[in-house]
Amino acid sequence: MGLIIAGDRSGVGKTTVTLGILAYLAAENRRVQSFKVGPDYIDPMFHTAVTGLPCRNLDPVLTSPHYVQDCFQRHAQNVEWVVIEGVMGLFDGIDHPEPAARNDYGSTAHIARILNLPVLLVLNCSSLSTSIAAIAYGYVNLDPQVKIVGVILNQVASDRHLELLETALKSINLPILGVLRRNTAVAIPDRHLGLVPSCELANISHVFAQLADLVKTSFNWDKLFPLIRQKSATDKATPSLCQQQQSASVRIGVARDRAFNFYYQDNLDLLTQLGAELVFWSPLQDRDIPDRLHGLYFGGGFPEIFAPQLASNKSVLQQLKQLIEANLPTYAECGGLMYLCEQLIDLQKQSWPMVGIIPSTVTMQAKLTLGYHQAIALQNSPLVTAQQTLTGHEFHRSQLITYPEYPQWQLQGVHKSSMVSAEGWNIQQVHASYLHLHWGVSTALAKRFIQSCRNYQTSLY
Repeated sequence: MGLIIAGDRSGVGKTTVTLGILAYLAAENRRVQSFKVGPDYIDPMFHTAVTGLPCRNLDPVLTSPHYVQDCFQRHAQNVEWVVIEGVMGLFDGIDHPEPAARNDYGSTAHIARILNLPVLLVLNCSSLSTSIAAIAYGYVNLDPQVKIVGVILNQVASDRHLELLETALKSINLPILGVLRRNTAVAIPDRHLGLVPSCELANISHVFAQLADLVKTSFNWDKLFPLIRQKSATDKATPSLCQQQQSASVRIGVARDRAFNFYYQDNLDLLTQLGAELVFWSPLQDRDIPDRLHGLYFGGGFPEIFAPQLASNKSVLQQLKQLIEANLPTYAECGGLMYLCEQLIDLQKQSWPMVGIIPSTVTMQAKLTLGYHQAIALQNSPLVTAQQTLTGHEFHRSQLITYPEYPQWQLQGVHKSSMVSAEGWNIQQVHASYLHLHWGVSTALAKRFIQSCRNYQTSLY
């Protein structure tokens, strides 16, 4: 068992409700595994900060329905409590090109069907009273395979407002499992790509404590506990994504700090299980790159926010350029790509020197680039082989001024009618791209990267 927290649309309070539930369970010393539907990185950071366990992404578009089932089973089996945060509105997904797929592929509803789990629907009641019943009725009855077991009413203005909502929902026999009043005291700041990550918030423990207190008295825990609680938890060790874990043979430096923190935990796990020692370090704080590295991994993040600090760390910029020019295998996604450019123009239009491996300037834009892409590799890289086809996700507000003559990817939306474009840099042993990839769908990605690192290691002797 486990419970999926869904919303009727984006911005209705799914994350607040999810974090409140997780915070309350954690305060009660209950070991809870969380999951996040879709490709998002930031919400899972908050989950992990609350529970102490890495949040796992469930995204059948980036991976597959089978992988979603496998990931859920592997990480839910050793805990007693399971909570999944949905994405966008309950039925909002994509029109998948597979003939048998529905037009809500990858949605929260799709995950509910794949895992056969109940759904708790969060409704924003602002500017609504009796009409709430019509909205709830539509969600309950649109897909009989999706079982909505109750609702959380958010943004309730007064006792009279609540009375009207209760009367309306009673007419369709839908249980109210929680009520959140209009409350500006508990707030998580946001910016151009969503919430400010938890690692940047000094008062995050206080926010979690506030949320735990809020939901403790506002939710019907007698009904919620049986939904969130697993029927049983085993003591078996979680099986790896690979047949067996290999002894570490290469050292990969993983940039992880406030500027670079967009990583799928499954990607990191795969590298470890396939024989890599991960060495976490900070391009912001460290004055030297870790010793004896055979590869570098730069995830996404917010280099534009921390551009002055990154630019001032000249010793690291110089060391990185020297190592990468000496063919150290390097994988860089989105924020990592930006960091490897010659210059970064931030949100205030200030220009800052970066590593200088990619002969281009990256500049922040008002336009958001967002969406899934089918990607065909146009050439070999430390991660992929030519003509390999993958699905990735873009999410950024920056753009390169100069494009590569020989790009890494040919990109197309998941619909056959979508436009085709080219993207990504392949220089020396660098694979740099805006495209975020989940390696769980193909262990060949991690295997090839590790082999590239081993080849570099061998070349040193």
